[in-house]
Amino acid sequence: MSGDTDSAHPPVREVVVPDKSGLPRLEPVGREQDAPSALVLVLHGGRAHSRESGERKRLTYRRMVPFARALSRRGPAVYLLRYRYRGWNAPAKDALRDAQWALAELAERFPGVPVALVGHSMGGRAALGAAGSSNVVAVCALAPWLDRSDPVVQLDGRTVLIAHGDRERWTDPGESYRYAVRAKERGVAVCRFDVPGAGHFMLTRVGDWHALTQRFVLGALGIEPVDPTIANALHQPTPTGLRAVLHGAHT
Repeated sequence: MSGDTDSAHPPVREVVVPDKSGLPRLEPVGREQDAPSALVLVLHGGRAHSRESGERKRLTYRRMVPFARALSRRGPAVYLLRYRYRGWNAPAKDALRDAQWALAELAERFPGVPVALVGHSMGGRAALGAAGSSNVVAVCALAPWLDRSDPVVQLDGRTVLIAHGDRERWTDPGESYRYAVRAKERGVAVCRFDVPGAGHFMLTRVGDWHALTQRFVLGALGIEPVDPTIANALHQPTPTGLRAVLHGAHT
């Protein structure tokens, strides 16, 4: 993974407070709620290595704003995380540390409220890695940047959806498939969708990316009934449920 995309790495169980470079930011999307019944934390992409600031002007940030806005109109309280840095920066894994910090903040503000994580590319890796936080119930990873070092133990008890386009040029769909296989073998409730004709930046079939994300998140949070296509993929054995093909009305 390289360029203006994303990267992420294994989870750190404990919450690590970010360093003196300053705290990341939790930015509410849509109407703020005093007592939400469900939360969504949206994690955007980035770069493998960069100590530049995680500014809102970045395309990686702006790419996830429509996802966040659409979800906010369906009931849950939604927050976008602005990282301290643009990069993953292994071995520091800054985006993962920031995601863990954000989840601890949400747990303090809204005790007992379930959280669904939605992440793209580096944000997908951070979302999967941070899934071990006690308030997380579901993870939606879109075109996640993964490799064989990423653990799956933190996914126990969570529901996971991974989606990857077949015209991907930045991250490896094969790695997300192998990751899903490892999770499935462990007993995690995981499904994975191939998105024909789509690349990394989700510009092709954008309506289908949005629809899949919304159906999964709202079902996992109990806001809407679980989507039957997703439920079927979750219950299918490997490889069927991990190579489900996303057929949609939006092209």
